[in-house]
Amino acid sequence: MKLQLILPILLIGVWSKAHAQAQKTDIFILGSDHLAQIYKSDNPNTDVLLAKRQKEIADFSALVLPYKPDMIMVELLPEDQTKIDSLYGLFLQDKLKIEDLPDGRSEVYQLAFRMGKKLNLPKILCVNAPGATSQSILENGENIEIYKKENLELRTFASEKYKALQEGSLSFKDFLTFLNQPEIINKIYHLRYITPSRVINGTFKNPDAMVDTAFVNPKYIGAELTSVFKNRDYKIYSNIVTTVNQQNSKKTLLIIGVAHIGSLKNIIRDDEEFNLIDGHRYLDK
Repeated sequence: MKLQLILPILLIGVWSKAHAQAQKTDIFILGSDHLAQIYKSDNPNTDVLLAKRQKEIADFSALVLPYKPDMIMVELLPEDQTKIDSLYGLFLQDKLKIEDLPDGRSEVYQLAFRMGKKLNLPKILCVNAPGATSQSILENGENIEIYKKENLELRTFASEKYKALQEGSLSFKDFLTFLNQPEIINKIYHLRYITPSRVINGTFKNPDAMVDTAFVNPKYIGAELTSVFKNRDYKIYSNIVTTVNQQNSKKTLLIIGVAHIGSLKNIIRDDEEFNLIDGHRYLDK
């Protein structure tokens, strides 16, 4: 091939690569606990609807808003989209009070709805997937003590924060910021996706319908649990990428349970169409 033909081809390749990189979608994965589940009716400190707690939620949201996403995704099933569209539409028109909703304490309303309105976003998108199960179904097998020990250590590590929240000495702003720290994210990831594979030759205790026990191999019981978690994460990832494409988002925010963050980040890191945003440049203020 003549030199004058090779050079334009090389230049086109360089341009195409640069263009593809320029078209990446930024994604900020924001972790949250399920705020409605934190609530205890006999403890006002756990109530996100309390005036003081509402201010703390607003303060936390204010840390994230400068990111200015063009789309917000939440941990609800796509089947809920019509319902969310209706509620969010009313909320934008000031015709809906979140506190009047049965699940109004949810982070979907407390964080996503409020941020979306501040940013003038037309929709809140649902990207969750079925497949949830409990870590507690893994409770026997060889090396189970390794798994139980790490589980106890994580609970002990986090319990101080939960206790402070329940006593009213920790704000929801600081609690949510804590949940997004690398240390807690890495600890949760290790417990869910690394340590279980060390447990072998066991059985699940009271597995729910999301676990197809007909295909569970007792020899790899720990890995089987991790596969349930990972399977759901890949489905969530599929919902994320297809929603981003449909909405042509270039700067998206995903609000999801903190247990998913480590796994989803690892998956999305391998997708050249996305650029993971380091949330600490927003939250560490």
